[in-house]
Formats: sequence, structure tokens, C-alpha cells
Amino acid sequence: MHYSGPIIDGHHHFWEPRLGKQPWLLPTAEIPFRYGDYSSIKTDYLPPDLQSDAQGLNLIGSVTMETEWEIDDPIGEMLYTKEIGERFNWPLVSVAHAVLVDPQVEAILEKLAGLDWVRSIRNKPGQSAQQSTYSPNDSLLSDPQWKQGFSLLETYGLNFDLQVAWWHFGQAIELANESPSQRIIVNHAGLPAERSNDALQAWEQQVRAIAQCENVTMKVSGIGVPNQEWTLENNRFVLETITDCFGPDRMIAASNFPVDRLAGTYAQIFGAFLEFTSSWSKDEQFAFFAGTAAECYGIDVAQWVKSH
Repeated sequence: MHYSGPIIDGHHHFWEPRLGKQPWLLPTAEIPFRYGDYSSIKTDYLPPDLQSDAQGLNLIGSVTMETEWEIDDPIGEMLYTKEIGERFNWPLVSVAHAVLVDPQVEAILEKLAGLDWVRSIRNKPGQSAQQSTYSPNDSLLSDPQWKQGFSLLETYGLNFDLQVAWWHFGQAIELANESPSQRIIVNHAGLPAERSNDALQAWEQQVRAIAQCENVTMKVSGIGVPNQEWTLENNRFVLETITDCFGPDRMIAASNFPVDRLAGTYAQIFGAFLEFTSSWSKDEQFAFFAGTAAECYGIDVAQWVKSH
């Protein structure tokens, strides 16, 4: 039976590009992007847009992700995000940005931790462009100064949202094992964009390895493939592998909107999630669609349902 309970979107963005705070979203900006031309998402994306995209679903609130806002103003981005929630009466918690190699990062983390809607930090460590060119030096995951910044997160009660390609999971596993009490939430399933049999087998091997780290949770998001329709069949192997390795209690359903508008509609993505999980128990479905996100990000589901 399809799940009909409360849904928390575990990873998406709100933005107003006209404010000029995200350099990559400026009208003339053009950066290499995994989905190709992204000009269509250089438009406002606010709670009414999310609600419209999620029409027909019992979406009760969300986890907002940092947006590559001006790099020297992480506090400003979080204050803006809070204002968006208040402006539209939308329940949210947030993942902030902090540069972990910054010598002053502890002061920044202390300020971010003092904002009661901030739950986690994302600082993309960089990565090799593809598996065949993998070098650990292309990522900061093994950099001593970056790891020193990372080690401060637990002190301030902050999770870490890790966005890195799966071929860097070996470094991520080392990081997770060095800090077993630090919750790490892997974004976008490790970006399994290459769907050849060899690539999927290699991705699966790395997912199985990182799943052995009990402090790691996996977001099922951002798994669209350029020039390929977002369907359950096209993503079934990815979904089955993550489920087998992590189980619903360590999986978070998320849209990555508006970015993943470039790959599919909200109805396509969550419709596939609903179909895929239709044989699960009610408890398993709840965990995937709301419970795991709530546990990871400190969300009171009952309160959000009440305010919805």
C-alpha cells in the first residue's frame, strides 16, 4: 500500500537569485553542472513553489540546504532561511555552510550552533571528476586542516552533510571511523550518475562499504541522470542497493529541488519512491519519508503535523 503519512523533504533549497547572494545563480553565471544547462532554475524558489511541486503529498515541512551563498556570510544565509520560514509559515530546519579549513571556523560554528534551526553543516570537500581519474588529493577529506575543522562539529552538536562522489567513499569511511560519534549524512547517494554495469557494480561496492559505518545515513536524492527520464525502473537498482545496505532507518527521502527539476518532476520522483516502498511496513515507510530525517535533524514530527 502506498504511504499516505507525513513527509519531510530531507534536502532542498530556497532562494531568490535576484538578491544576488549566490554567485552561480547570477544571470550571466555559467558553471560546469552535472545536469547541463541550469538556467531554468535561476528563478525564485520559495515555500509556495515547493508546496505546488509537492501537490497531493502530505508534505509537512523540510530540511533546507545551503545554497553556495556568498562564502563569507554563512550566518546571513541562515538568517535569510529563517525569515523565509517565518514569511510563509513553513516549518523548517537548516543545513548551513562553513569553510572547515578557515582558521576562524570554530567561531563560525559556535555562532551557527546558537541558531536553533541550524542542525548540520555542509562543506563540499571537492572530488576527482570521475572514477578513472581518482586521486585522494582532489578532495579535502584527508586534509589535516579540514579534518581539524570537521572534528569541531561534535563539540557544537552539529551533524555533517557530506556531498562527494562515491569513488571518494574510502576517504569518507576513514573519516567516519575516526569520529564514530559524529553523524554523517551522505548527500545524493554518492552521485551514481554513470549507469554502466561496471560503474553501478563499483558504486554498489562502495555503498556497501560505507554502510558498515553506523554513524552514516544516506539521503536518497539527486539521483537523476542527464538526458534520461526519472522513472522507478531507471533508478530501481540504486534504490534497491541503498535499501539493502542501509535499511529505512538510515535512509532519507529528499527532492533536491529546485535543482532536480532538471531531472524530473516532484511527482515523478516521489511517485517512484511511493511505488518502490509500497510493500514496506508502515513503520518502514514512515522512517524513510519522515522518521529518519526527524531523528537526524531533531524535528518534532507531531508539532510539524499540528502546524501544517
